Amino acid sequence: MIGVANNDAPTSTADLARAGERPAAAAAPAGQPGSTETLTQPGAAPLLPEDEVRDLRNRWDNIQAGFVDEPRRAVEDADALVASAMKRMAEVFASERSQLEGQWDRGDDASTEDLRMALQRYRSFFGRILAV
Repeated sequence: MIGVANNDAPTSTADLARAGERPAAAAAPAGQPGSTETLTQPGAAPLLPEDEVRDLRNRWDNIQAGFVDEPRRAVEDADALVASAMKRMAEVFASERSQLEGQWDRGDDASTEDLRMALQRYRSFFGRILAV
């Protein structure tokens, strides 16, 4: 597992899609403001802790290796793994946002540096989503 408390039945990408999220708008052409080219950064920081990334990669390797013997199961497992990773990413961003909102609710100003770092993480993640 990737550090997610799983109180629900196994999640699939279809479950996540039914959760009311709208499809993302199409990416801008390369070189245009908002294009993947302008959003992604070489050497972008990992969005999850190293141990979780390692676990996800190991799980993916096992799924891929199992494709030859059980292709249908491999696809089902790949879907569940992607859904789990997406859910975990949402939790990471929600936690970060909650921390910032906590500061704001207490009347504290989040430092410009904290906000810059948060925005960089959003930009990096968004750029990775749009990458082709």
